[in-house]
Amino acid sequence: MELEKLYDNSGVRRQDRLLGFDRALELLRGGEYGFLALGGKSGYGLPINFVLHGTSIYFHCAPEGEKLRRIAHCDRASFCIVGHTAPQPGQFTTEYESVLIFGRIAVVADDTERMQALKYLIGKYSADFEVTGLKYAEKSFHRTAILRLDIERISGKCKKMK
Repeated sequence: MELEKLYDNSGVRRQDRLLGFDRALELLRGGEYGFLALGGKSGYGLPINFVLHGTSIYFHCAPEGEKLRRIAHCDRASFCIVGHTAPQPGQFTTEYESVLIFGRIAVVADDTERMQALKYLIGKYSADFEVTGLKYAEKSFHRTAILRLDIERISGKCKKMK
């Protein structure tokens, strides 16, 4: 399924603040990091690097820890990427743009997909060091977990000042 078909702003209360799909896609492809939110008895959110591939977002992390414990109990997740922001002190508001993604998250078990996700991450964050990055990924592969968020819905919102 194409990403554009998953773009659904119908739940946005302020319909006058919708972020266009093209800009949302730019943030999905080029955002430096986002905030991953996981459920459980209490909410848990953290900033994390990511890479978009197809209709999934990949993350890397340690093979143990709070993220993995929460995912084992609940596979629902949301992910937020914030683009441009500019506080407007004299107007008591902020100019902003953000994309919110909803879906199911899983720990990737397949070694081929895990390595491919690391290649995607290297391509996004270290493109000029691909050879060195691949060597590093192979060396640290045993201590790296890969998470995949399969996108079910995307929403975007912005406030632009005139």
